[in-house]
Amino acid sequence: MIQAPATLGMLGGGQLGRFFVLAAHEMGYKVWVLDPDANSPAGVAADRHLHAAYDDFEALDEMARHCAAITTEFENVPAGTLEYLAKFVPVHPSADAVAICQNRVAEKSFLRSNGIPHAPFAAINTEADLREVSDELFPAILKVARFGYDGKGQARVKSREEAISAFQSFQNEGCVLEKMLSLDYEVSVVLARTEQGDVQSFAPSENLHTNGILDVSTSPLRSGDEATMSEAVALATRIAEQLGYVGTLGVEFFVAGGTLYVNEMAPRPHNSGHFTLDACITDQFEQQVRALTGLPLGDARAHSASVMVNLLGDVWYDASRTGADAHGLYREPDWSLLTREPNLKLHLYGKHHARPGRKMGHFTVVDADPQRAHDIAMAARRAIGIIDTE
Repeated sequence: MIQAPATLGMLGGGQLGRFFVLAAHEMGYKVWVLDPDANSPAGVAADRHLHAAYDDFEALDEMARHCAAITTEFENVPAGTLEYLAKFVPVHPSADAVAICQNRVAEKSFLRSNGIPHAPFAAINTEADLREVSDELFPAILKVARFGYDGKGQARVKSREEAISAFQSFQNEGCVLEKMLSLDYEVSVVLARTEQGDVQSFAPSENLHTNGILDVSTSPLRSGDEATMSEAVALATRIAEQLGYVGTLGVEFFVAGGTLYVNEMAPRPHNSGHFTLDACITDQFEQQVRALTGLPLGDARAHSASVMVNLLGDVWYDASRTGADAHGLYREPDWSLLTREPNLKLHLYGKHHARPGRKMGHFTVVDADPQRAHDIAMAARRAIGIIDTE
């Protein structure tokens, strides 16, 4: 057990790292952040920001000398970096777990080998692979195996010819071709697991995406039934156990024809778990701290219904006015449109500059009544200039 005021290490300086820093500080820990961005939100909040690349061994050695344990906030930190640091200091999640989650071929193969439901897929390394796949896979989604997120590195393809064209546009990078399912809705489960195998799962959330980016997360769900949600929690727990996972883990599911299919695994806190900051006894970031340091996990129960809305950089552009920028005139949004609502909790990430599509913050509406929480969140969303998805 690692107790405060020990120093913890965080690889990655985005908003997930920032929330980890804030949670660790609340619990009395110090935090060092390693991130190549001089303006990283987590680095600004940390006790020390190592402004270096993830393969800068001098910086890694310094972190290993001063940190009692190290974690990561995103899956694209090189697994080799985690392996190197683990020679000197506890690192959670492990390099092996992250390596599976950061490669779609490895991820899908892991699901298949463990009998966990997933959409039919094929690994694509050459055009010849595409010419040989079954016609039954189409229509499909072609996804790059590495470094794709928020809809990036993906293409919907109706035919083999479209798939070959998309593969060429990805510069013949390794991909997964995944059969497109007819979705009822999407859900995710965020859980935390300790080294001893103790698990605390948050209630599942129902997720709506726009242009491949999470838009709205609702908990409890507006769709589905208790049996399906219990199965989602059981599958996510099984994944964590098979990975030997330690830390906070997000698992995204498709629900198609009433059946659950695992879409992706995220070896870190998850955007859809942001509701836990305001609606749960213990949030996903405190659980990350607890799992990393060997403390018992906190109670993950929700005390309120919640609706979380992402705030993308588009909100900073007034599309109703003209300007030099193609997206409209850049200005700070009128946050009073949100803060006037007493049940709404606003979280801004402190990023250096807003860009369309960039996650800049979120707000969560909490209420005892799920429908009232939903109505307030949708009205606030419209007030700040976000077009309805429903």
